Amino acid sequence: MGTSRSWMALLSILLAGSACRPEGERADPAGLDAIANRYVVLALTLGHHDPSYVDAYYGPDSLKASADRDSLPLAAIRLAAESLLVRLGDSAPAYGDSLVAMRHRYLTTQLGSMVARTRMLAGERFPFDEEARLLYGVTPPSLGEPYFDSLLARLDSLLPGTGPLAGRYQRFRASVTIPPALVDTVFRTAIAACRARTLEQIALPEGERFDLEYVTGTSWNAYNWYKGDAHSLIQVNTDLPIAIDRAVDLACHEGYPGHHVYNALLERSLVRERGWVEYSVYALFSPQSLIAEGSANYGIDMAFPGEARTAFERDSLFPLAGIDTALAARNGQVRQIVERLNYARNEVARRYLNGAIDSAAARAEMQRLWLSTPDAAAKTVRFIDEYRSYVINYNLGRDLVAEWVERRGDTPAERWTAFRTLLSTPRLPGDLIER
Repeated sequence: MGTSRSWMALLSILLAGSACRPEGERADPAGLDAIANRYVVLALTLGHHDPSYVDAYYGPDSLKASADRDSLPLAAIRLAAESLLVRLGDSAPAYGDSLVAMRHRYLTTQLGSMVARTRMLAGERFPFDEEARLLYGVTPPSLGEPYFDSLLARLDSLLPGTGPLAGRYQRFRASVTIPPALVDTVFRTAIAACRARTLEQIALPEGERFDLEYVTGTSWNAYNWYKGDAHSLIQVNTDLPIAIDRAVDLACHEGYPGHHVYNALLERSLVRERGWVEYSVYALFSPQSLIAEGSANYGIDMAFPGEARTAFERDSLFPLAGIDTALAARNGQVRQIVERLNYARNEVARRYLNGAIDSAAARAEMQRLWLSTPDAAAKTVRFIDEYRSYVINYNLGRDLVAEWVERRGDTPAERWTAFRTLLSTPRLPGDLIER
């Protein structure tokens, strides 16, 4: 990262503009392309300081070379981002194209989030709710004990046996766990079904594909590494036992119609067709993640609405895994309740990151509120240590996406139309909230 020029000189060069333009770029009467190029270089440069910041990049090599060659310190990245925000102004001009107006808001919002991330990397700490607002553009709700107590009471009535609820839940989950030797077979079957259901509604780019790998030692359960050209690498963590319903969860979330489809549609619609280079970089700690994680989780319901998921799991996945199909209906009921308990991660992260509890207490709370095993609770706290308020994107993001899509139609066809629109346009969290 060393250079003979001062960072102020490098900053001047960066702000002066660049001749780098993506292949096939269209005319830009609004003047946003130059700002977009600089945003990409800044995002890639920030990735030198924060290895998790750049989740994907498939844009011009010249912009990456610029970021690699002229790396800036955090203070310079922040100053450059703030300067671009001044150029963009407080509000979007009256563009004739609504997507261009969205593009303006997208760049403004992403740059604002970038400024917040540089402040955090420089040592600043914000309360959980403020951090979530600065990075992801939303303030998460605070749910009290009655919310969790009511859900836990419903679970208590569903689970067989006697004794503490957590133990009964873990015994039930063990009864629907995929044998390790069959994980790949079950996962590939789930992915094929998710893809087939998605293709009935969404035309994907020609040649889209993904590679599937199994890994250990990560804080996450699965990850989609998007490579560009409609190609993803999907990794699944096998540290802990995998229950049967996780196959559809991860197949939809990471693949179809989740992250893989979202990234492929943005690449086709915005990067290739419009030449908007800013969409070739995915900044993880940014408002885009709420759309990405929220749509990936709601995509499960799009692909398998109502009882369709339970029926598919009972008829296809349970037999493959050698699990008693009589458990499928109850497993579906349990799953729906536990999905609502996902908000426990937010509540525990808020208290933990705000300093109200330590890591041991956070692990205990995950075992109490989400009925996690000690190992799973430790993994969740490790995830919070690494990704902090990012946890809100899975549950609040899912609910905001669901509300936005369902306000636009009651029928499956209408909802798929809205969902396709969300996945291929520059929507932001603020766009999802009804005013």
